[in-house]
This record gives sequence, structure tokens and C-alpha cells, in this order.
Amino acid sequence: MWRDWIRPLVSPLPQWSPVAIAPPAQMVTAILRGEGIATDVTADHTIAALKPLVIASSVDAGAHPILEYRDSANGALLGVLHLKRAASIATERAALMFYQVDAGEHRCLRWPRRPWNEWLQNRRMLKQQQPHHLAMVPAAVQQLMIAYLCPRPVVLVSVGAPGHQNMFPMDLIGPLERSGYFSLALRSTNVSQAVMRDVRRVALSSIPATMKKAAYALSEQHKKPLADWQSLPFHVRPSWEFGIPAVADALRIRELSIVHSEQIGSHTFFLGRIVSDEHLAQGRQLHHTAGFHQAYRRRLRTPFTEV
Repeated sequence: MWRDWIRPLVSPLPQWSPVAIAPPAQMVTAILRGEGIATDVTADHTIAALKPLVIASSVDAGAHPILEYRDSANGALLGVLHLKRAASIATERAALMFYQVDAGEHRCLRWPRRPWNEWLQNRRMLKQQQPHHLAMVPAAVQQLMIAYLCPRPVVLVSVGAPGHQNMFPMDLIGPLERSGYFSLALRSTNVSQAVMRDVRRVALSSIPATMKKAAYALSEQHKKPLADWQSLPFHVRPSWEFGIPAVADALRIRELSIVHSEQIGSHTFFLGRIVSDEHLAQGRQLHHTAGFHQAYRRRLRTPFTEV
């Protein structure tokens, strides 16, 4: 019993929690506020880059908006990101805004645990210099965790071209609802990045939470292509229009035709149109959320199912 009491005093919460959520559940609502407007952007904001941390949206909320995350059930404010409009792009459909994150704070933990947990996490990050966060400074990682208050679904991205085949996990994805586009933010060091810019088509497999281990094992494919599709630890099937091998046991398979790509800091931001959307099965999909969000939900006795 005493270990449960003392653990928060000496060990930080995990930064990320892999959880199982059945779509289309919406546990958190995102509101973009600026220049007299307040717009629900739950399905219209996504992460465009990590270094610097950049948010993309179809909504123009002015030069210095704020992005609020609220519990959809009770309206409680969970966290806030303070943004600065950095750039925009115009497409044949709509204009998209890029906002750089200037600051952020969350309210998932009570005082004094909130600042103490942040200090413990920051100390650990400085010691470990986690490579999977591109050596982001601790303050930026804290802001990124706030962006994950809206649980982010994990997909396996399939890329197929003559002489190149690959499949790797991503969660920096999402719809930009008002524009009709769907986006992916891929590290520019990814071995398939140039191929994606060339062939301009991918397949996205929404995977059940039970496939977490297999999905995480494919993280190494960010650095090297697949030798062949048969080397995967699960069965694949051709996507509807493009015929790109996708996960046979996926809950959903979407094909994306890429219409625009550009480098934003550490990442290449891909913008695409959904060409086909197959809903194959019902079930709980693998998502990622912030560890302090799971702690908040645990306190309310409504935790996500961890996997």
C-alpha cells in the first residue's frame, strides 16, 4: 500500500499511454479560439511537425489563437496550447493554416502533483535524450503531450512502388475536415519519404489494439524498406483502388492520393484526398494519449483500456 502512495513522489507518469478505443468515440473536444471566434476543430487539426512543434488546421483563427482541449463528457478544461500563426498554403480546395506552438499547460493533474510530475519527466528526458522525439527540448515534449489529449489513432502506412515496398506505423495523421483533406506528418529521414512524394499514393490500415506488438515491431521500417511483403508477421490484402498491400485484419483501410507535400522543420507534411474508405470490422483501435490524461481518467474511474 505504501508503495502506491510514494510512487508518484519518486517516479513520473509515463509520457504516453497506448490505449484501445472503439471509433468513432470522441472523448475530448478541441476548440480553437482567436479574434472573436471559437471553432470546434476536433476533426480539423493535426500535428504537422515536431521540431518545431506545428499544428495544422483549415481554420484561420488569427495571429495568436489558443487551442483548448475539453473533456467531452463534463466540459472540464484538460489543457491549452498557445499558438502563433506561422504560415499558410492555398490549395484548389481551401487554405490551410500552420500554427507554431509557443506554450502550453494542462490541468489533468492536481497541484502540487502537476508541476512535480513535469519536473520528474523533464529530468528523465534530459538524462535519456529520447531519440524517438528527435531530441526535442523537454518543454516542447510537454506541449506535444497536451496535443495528445485528443487520443491519436495508430495506422500502418503501406507504400508500394517498383523496387520499393514498405509498411510502418504512424500516429501523426488526421483529417482536416473543412478542407476535405487528410494529412500525414512523416519524419523527413524516413526511407520511404521520397518514394511517397514521387508515387503520391499510400494505403492506411487502422489496426485493432491487439496488433500493438506487431505494429511497434514495424517501427524499424522507418529506416529501411521491407525485403518483401511476405516478411510481415500478418496477412495482407490489396487495397481497393491502388492494389497496395494492406493489413488483412484491419478495422478500416483508406487509400490516400497525395496532392501536396512540403518540408516543415523535422517532418514532411503530406496532404491528400481519400480515394477509398473500407470499413471492414468493428472493434477497438490502437490509440496513443498522454500519460497524465490516462491518470485524469483513472481518477474519474473512467480509464481507457491500456494495451
